Amino acid sequence: MPKVATATSTKKLIEVWQQHCYFELVMKDAGAALTIMSDNPHVLMVPLATGGRGRDGVYGFYHDCFLAQLPADLTAIPISQVVGENIVAEEPVHQFTHDQVMDWLVPGVPPTGRRVEVGVVAIITFGNGKIASEHLYWDHASVLAQLRVLDPARVPVEGNESPRTLLQWVGATPVKK
Repeated sequence: MPKVATATSTKKLIEVWQQHCYFELVMKDAGAALTIMSDNPHVLMVPLATGGRGRDGVYGFYHDCFLAQLPADLTAIPISQVVGENIVAEEPVHQFTHDQVMDWLVPGVPPTGRRVEVGVVAIITFGNGKIASEHLYWDHASVLAQLRVLDPARVPVEGNESPRTLLQWVGATPVKK
């Protein structure tokens, strides 16, 4: 039978995850983000099979690629968060302007200046109170359609309709730019 998370353990996992997000998204500090990660973490951007393994691999991915290429106007609209014994699953819609190279998201696509909205699912596992792994999933085809790399008239894909429908159905208000 699976173990159930207690209120104390749930609170601790959320605190660690929020601190990690602060180190990444606000401070943009790969070293600080690693301080609350396990001895052998991994980060995987699942749609592209990219990221980092081990402390050196995660640091390199964060420092040289992910954090160095985050858009300044990145915002997240939270949708849901589920916490288990040693796991957090989170679902936001991210909105940003593609105004710089973003090899961790769209490798080889030069900046387009277009707005992007994308639903993301993050699965974060923990070991001994530290982050052991992050797996991020998103609808890559809708991102490519919004950047006009894919033509929605030629392939069965929605652009920003997917995340906007999600926001509408859960009653969240999208941020307009």
